[in-house]
Amino acid sequence: MSDDGSSMVTADSGGDTFRDRLPDTRGGVEALLDGLVRENRFTIAVLFPAVGAVTLVGSAEGWVPEPFAFHPWFVLFGVCVMRSPLVVGILPLFDRRAAGWLGVLVAYTYAIEGVGVATGWPYGSFEYAIDLGPMLGGVPLALPVFFIPLVVNAYLLCLLLLGGRASNAAVRLLAVSATVVAMDVVLDPGAVAVGFWRFGEGGAFYGVPLSNYAGWVLSAVVAVFTLDRAFETDAVRERLAGCEFMLDDMVSFVILWGGINVWFGNLLPALVALAFGLGLLATDRFDAGLLTP
Repeated sequence: MSDDGSSMVTADSGGDTFRDRLPDTRGGVEALLDGLVRENRFTIAVLFPAVGAVTLVGSAEGWVPEPFAFHPWFVLFGVCVMRSPLVVGILPLFDRRAAGWLGVLVAYTYAIEGVGVATGWPYGSFEYAIDLGPMLGGVPLALPVFFIPLVVNAYLLCLLLLGGRASNAAVRLLAVSATVVAMDVVLDPGAVAVGFWRFGEGGAFYGVPLSNYAGWVLSAVVAVFTLDRAFETDAVRERLAGCEFMLDDMVSFVILWGGINVWFGNLLPALVALAFGLGLLATDRFDAGLLTP
C-alpha cells in the first residue's frame, strides 16, 4: 500500500513539474513556439520539402507502392510542418480583427474553388486527380492550408523587398498580385506534372491554360484586400524584421516545387522558382541557421 502511494506521489510530482514548465500566458506560448521553430529550421524548411519532392516524384513515377503513394495524410502532415514557421511568425499579430478577415479569405477560398470545379471559371476546367483528404462540395477540406499561406508568403516577401514603398497601397497591390501569379507559374505546372490535378483540355503553359492565371489575378486582389485589413502593415514589417524564420515556408516552396519542376523538365517554372530563391537571398532569409542542421 505504501509503495503504491509513494509511486503515485512521484508520478504526480513529475506531472506537476512538467506542467510548471508550460507557459501560462500568450506571450509565453509564442516564445515557446518561436524557440521550437528556430531550433528546427533546417528540418522544417529544407529536409521536409526535399523529402516531399522525392516522395511526390516517386509517387508520380510509380516508385512508391500503394497505399503510400500520394497518401493524403502524409501529404497534409508535411504541408502543415512546412507551414509552421509562417503560422508561428504571424501568431503575435493575430487578434479578433485578423481572425475575422482571415475567415473571409477562407470563405472566399472555398467559394471560388467550388465555382471553379463546377463551372471551370475562373481558373479553367479542372479536376483533382488524387485524393487530398476529406472533400467539401468537391473541394478539399484542407484547401485553405494550401492556398492561404501561398498568398501570405507573397505578401510578406513584397513587404520585405519593397521597403518603404510597401506603404503605398497601389504599389503593394500590384507587387503582391504579380508575386502570387508568379508563384502559381511555379506551382501549377509542378502540380499537373505529378498529377495533383489536371485541366480538362490541357493548356499552353506546361499543361496549364493561360486563363488560369487570370483567375489567380482575381484571387490575389481579394487576398491583398483582406490581408491589408487583417493586419497593420507597420506591425507586420516590424515582426518580419525581428523574426528570421517568418518566410521559411517560402524557402520550402522553392525547394519543393522548384525541385519537382526541374525533375519534369519544366524549365521556365524552375527558373521562376530560382528567382524566388534569389529574392529570399536578398532578404537574408538563407542564413546559417537555415542551411545547417
